[in-house]
Amino acid sequence: MLPGLRILPLGGLGEVGMNCMALVDGDQALVVDCGVTFDDRGLGVDVAHPDFRALLPYQVVGVVLTHGHEDHIGALPYFLRRFDVPIWGPRYALALLDRKADEHEVLDLAKLRETTPRQAFSVGRFRVEPIRVTHSIADATALSIETPWGRVLHTGDFKLDPRPDDGEAFDEERLRELARDGIGVLLSDSTNAEIEGSSGSEADVFEPLLHLVDTTPGVCVVSLFASNVHRLRMLGRIAQATKRRIVPLGRGIMTHLDAARASGYVDWPRELVLPADRARQHASRELLCLATGSQGEERAALARLARRAHPAIVLGEGDRVILSSRVIPGRQPAVFAIVGDLLRQGVDVRWTPTDPRVHVSGHACRDEQRRMIEICEPRAFVPIHGAFHQLTAHARLARDAGVREVAILEDGQTGVFDGQAIARGDDFSCPRVHAWEGQEVAEGVIGERKALARDGVVFVTLDVDRDGRAAGEAELATRGVVPEHMQTTLAAAVRREIATAVTDMPPPHTREAVAEVVRRAARRAVHDLAGRKPVTTVLLRAPR
Repeated sequence: MLPGLRILPLGGLGEVGMNCMALVDGDQALVVDCGVTFDDRGLGVDVAHPDFRALLPYQVVGVVLTHGHEDHIGALPYFLRRFDVPIWGPRYALALLDRKADEHEVLDLAKLRETTPRQAFSVGRFRVEPIRVTHSIADATALSIETPWGRVLHTGDFKLDPRPDDGEAFDEERLRELARDGIGVLLSDSTNAEIEGSSGSEADVFEPLLHLVDTTPGVCVVSLFASNVHRLRMLGRIAQATKRRIVPLGRGIMTHLDAARASGYVDWPRELVLPADRARQHASRELLCLATGSQGEERAALARLARRAHPAIVLGEGDRVILSSRVIPGRQPAVFAIVGDLLRQGVDVRWTPTDPRVHVSGHACRDEQRRMIEICEPRAFVPIHGAFHQLTAHARLARDAGVREVAILEDGQTGVFDGQAIARGDDFSCPRVHAWEGQEVAEGVIGERKALARDGVVFVTLDVDRDGRAAGEAELATRGVVPEHMQTTLAAAVRREIATAVTDMPPPHTREAVAEVVRRAARRAVHDLAGRKPVTTVLLRAPR
């Protein structure tokens, strides 16, 4: 094994989301972030999180959070079932964890410790100092981590916003001070590594949103990432300026408003917020609804509005919906469908294709990423948080900026920094774990569900005598195999194939052998007729 600081990416490298990384010195491991990714394949899974077994050989001394987005904190309940260690994080991230305690009891017992920018603390042999950065959530920090092998600077998710809405400025001064002392490895957010220029300031969104809200004749709905507290604060000011009442629609909005109030980031007068069940008591022109579901989630508020299935608000002519968010890659079909449904109702839809200024990204683009590298002057560089093409683009940017030691790592690939150079170490097993409503779903179950979704299922019941001989025709039931008009033809073909196979099978005629012959015969017949091999279940019973 190569000597040095080992960097173990458990999630977020080579993919978008599920950000989790461990820094290992000898037998001690420090975990940075612990997030989930979402799963919308319809397989009875809502999230996936890293498999933490790779950490079992080490003494895990703690977890440090950069900020409170779900792809950075969402896996903590699963992590804490294995490792009872302290969790350090910014105030807003801890406020969100506190609101998860109702659904994850393990968080009630968690050792949560609030961090403050520029105030360093020790975690085992590691010395950690949070540094304020700007991002699309309150209390975002980078982390300076002193190790026996030199300083690691983990940017977390960041952008360089010159005019942050909450006044919490990007702390370039402290980063430059650390750079003068020497930064060994820079681990930097790669999300927008292929986008030229800068992301823009959150403040740039205010005037376009103010104009659109003010000129809406009826109900105005703004759909956004609920975690963007800066945008929520801004919409509060817009509601007051346009004499509208804010109507929160969706659990995520309510959760973040609650956390923002508890953390001091939102101090709206109570009368500004109107419960959804009282919205019908007010004129449409008085309502500014904040809705979850900007990524087309089927059960979220925006999708329910588009289906005219929301109990509090029904949209139509004169109403406007503003999508103040970007569309995450892969979510375009779901978002397009919702936009189409809203337009069919006569709703005026405004989003980045029609009004580019209604949203700015929370992630640094190439100019900002280059500036981060120039500020930190690292000895080595590892791009993090992104698909492989994004990591590759960021690595190229670092080399162009003069960093000689650059390594591209993906989940399950170890990087080793010896104080001067970075090299690839041993690979390690790093699968993902699927979960539904807090409970893990075994990988074998996911495989079976995929097979059912792809090929359907056939149930065969056959009477078999004591000698293992068929006593009558097989009974057949199918789900998801062929359309209804083909059922009779399919059933006849399967029965013929089973009868021939059972008659021709050689001894011994054990129940297990007969069941396997029947199963294969049924799958063969379905494949010949329908071109698929369904999951097939066989029940043998004694003749009646």
